[in-house]
Amino acid sequence: MVGLPAALGLLAVTPAIIWIGSTFFEQSAGRLSKHYGLPVAVHGAIVLAVGSSVPEISSIVISTVVHGEFALGVGAIVGSAIFNLLVIPALSGLTSESLEATRDIVHKDAQFYIISVLVLFVVFALGATYVPGGTNEAAILTPALVVLPLLTYGVYVFLHQQDASAHVAPDGPAIAPIREWATLAGALVVIAVGVEGIVRAALSLGALFETPTFLWGVTVIAAATSLPDAFVSIRAARNDDSVTSLTNVLGSNTFNLLVAIPVGVLLAGTATIDFRVAVPTMGFLGVATLVFVVFTRTDLELTDREAIGFLALYGLFLVWMILESIGAIETVRGI
Repeated sequence: MVGLPAALGLLAVTPAIIWIGSTFFEQSAGRLSKHYGLPVAVHGAIVLAVGSSVPEISSIVISTVVHGEFALGVGAIVGSAIFNLLVIPALSGLTSESLEATRDIVHKDAQFYIISVLVLFVVFALGATYVPGGTNEAAILTPALVVLPLLTYGVYVFLHQQDASAHVAPDGPAIAPIREWATLAGALVVIAVGVEGIVRAALSLGALFETPTFLWGVTVIAAATSLPDAFVSIRAARNDDSVTSLTNVLGSNTFNLLVAIPVGVLLAGTATIDFRVAVPTMGFLGVATLVFVVFTRTDLELTDREAIGFLALYGLFLVWMILESIGAIETVRGI
């Protein structure tokens, strides 16, 4: 734990460290994708999505293994998913001329993401009801349970691999693949350092203000670890690449829910989460997902008015979490 000045200092510095590492990761990933001839959709949904999800998976690994706070990591993942769905598309749409969706994005990536939300919720429910010792206050997640989301992500990769197999790519740029892979590895280390700093800051703030660590995970850590996704999607939208902008968001969320959380469970052996907290927060994530799908499917474009609506809905989520944490309302039991 660190004091308040140090915690605030970490909050100010660590997002910049994460951004630097993610920038190098994105640049090298882009060059490697072109070198290997990957389609734009695959690059956005898998390569960039997995790359920009490194902070999230680092947050759950560091929270679980180093600090023994699995709930903090899960809060960061769920909060990041909500941030990605509502804030990033809104900022991408408001800072570009137009943010256009395609039927493939809505009918494949978005719908598969809805499946990933349902799969994770089923895993939480099974941990609360069928694992010995599991209750609504302690959903116990085991390695056997998290095989389901991992297999589901395997199906997601397979579907994109099928698309890539029929893709005829132009000649890629002349690069030094070994150097680019080395840059990727170095960027991962930088990102992990930044995430460790922000996790320490969140834990310290939770102790200093006597608030649940889940609050800091679902808000502060979630927003900070989502910065790479935000930079990737906003930059793509400004370059008139709406496909990459949107598939990065959906692909990143799919990876976080189906891979990042299971990795935390596998590293911990078993992990416990309060099902009373998981139900309403996952419920809000489900609502945000439906809003995202409906708005992006309407005329296959996200308008400025819809983008502002996204930001307002996220603001409502933050107010809800803050009121819960200070005890003003009690709709989320166990927080």
